[in-house]
Amino acid sequence: MTLILRPAAPLDAGTVGDILYHFQQETDWMPKLYTSAEVISFCGTMIDRGWVTVAERGGCVEGFLARDGEEVCALYLAPEACGLGTGKMLLDAAKAAAPHLTLRTFAANAGAQKFYLREGFAETGRADGSGNEEGLPDIAFEWRAAQGAAA
Repeated sequence: MTLILRPAAPLDAGTVGDILYHFQQETDWMPKLYTSAEVISFCGTMIDRGWVTVAERGGCVEGFLARDGEEVCALYLAPEACGLGTGKMLLDAAKAAAPHLTLRTFAANAGAQKFYLREGFAETGRADGSGNEEGLPDIAFEWRAAQGAAA
C-alpha cells in the first residue's frame, strides 16, 4: 500500500495522540507527565493550528510531524512504521515547505539524533533540560536548504 501525506483533520487527534502517548509510556527514560486524554488534547490543539501532517497507509495513520513555521515541534511514528521511510517522507515534506528548519531532541534519544544528522541537520547547541517540561537535557538542530534549491 502507498504511503500518503495529508494535513491532519480534527478526527486524527485521537490517533496522533495515541502515537505520542505510547512513545511517552514505552520509553524508559521519558518522564510520564501526561495522561492519554491530555496528550490527545495537546495534539488536537496542534491540529487546530494547522501544524500537523500525518502519514497514512491503507487508511491508518502511521506517524505525524508538527511544524510551526520553521520549528519542527514533533515527529513521531507508530512502532510498526519505524524503519520504513515514513519519518523521512514527513521530514522531506517539511523541508520542501520551508528553506530553514530547527528542532530539539532529547540527548537520550540517540536514534533521533542519528536520523536528523543523516537527514542533513547540524547540531547547534545543547541544554541541560531546564528549558523543557521534561527536565531532560536536549540538543538543538538546524537544517538549511542548499543555496539555489527551491523551497
